[in-house]
Amino acid sequence: MSEPTPQDAAEVDAATRDEEAAEAGRAHVADRPPTDDEARRAEEQEPDEAVAEHFDEMNRIGADVKGEGEI
Repeated sequence: MSEPTPQDAAEVDAATRDEEAAEAGRAHVADRPPTDDEARRAEEQEPDEAVAEHFDEMNRIGADVKGEGEI
């Protein structure tokens, strides 16, 4: 994250910064469980084989990365 500029500081007051700091320390959870319709529709979804193949390919490529992009 970059340093705030004087213009940014003028737009964000201490109360906002305090609230953001407090929020950052709280657990991040879903606002609600899925509805029955949402859960049913999620279960009905079929995986896309092309997406799975692409995911595997990118994992293989990423495993061999050397240099600046290496994690």
